[in-house]
Amino acid sequence: MNDILHKLPEFIGHHVALSALFVILLVALIATQVASLFSKITELSPAGLTGLINRDNPLLIDISPRESFEKGHIPGARHVAMSQFDPENKSLAKAKDLPVVLICRSGQTTGKAAQRLVKAGFTRVYTLAGGMAAWQQAQLPVAKGNR
Repeated sequence: MNDILHKLPEFIGHHVALSALFVILLVALIATQVASLFSKITELSPAGLTGLINRDNPLLIDISPRESFEKGHIPGARHVAMSQFDPENKSLAKAKDLPVVLICRSGQTTGKAAQRLVKAGFTRVYTLAGGMAAWQQAQLPVAKGNR
């Protein structure tokens, strides 16, 4: 171990670009982890969402396009088009203290809606990592149609 520490400055001197890239990646990784620790939005795996459903009966909001929702959604989920998503809506505002889970097809578009919920004062905001694709890949139950 002591030998490695003595050769490290020499290695860094010969491989400046590689060393700089390592430092940049390390800082980016640490920044990402710190940001997730302080985020008010929790990302759930399909198994984590199943546990939350069994434990807390959250409000499930699917912001996928209508066609995707009708092809398959989590049982009990409500469909709200992203263009009509309004955290200040009277029926949604009643759920400010309840757990609210946002779901989309791939898990890529829920972040913006989740931020809007947090900004509106919602305290327990979750997103499904990987969206419906991950839910179906985990072979969990799927409902079809508009309900």
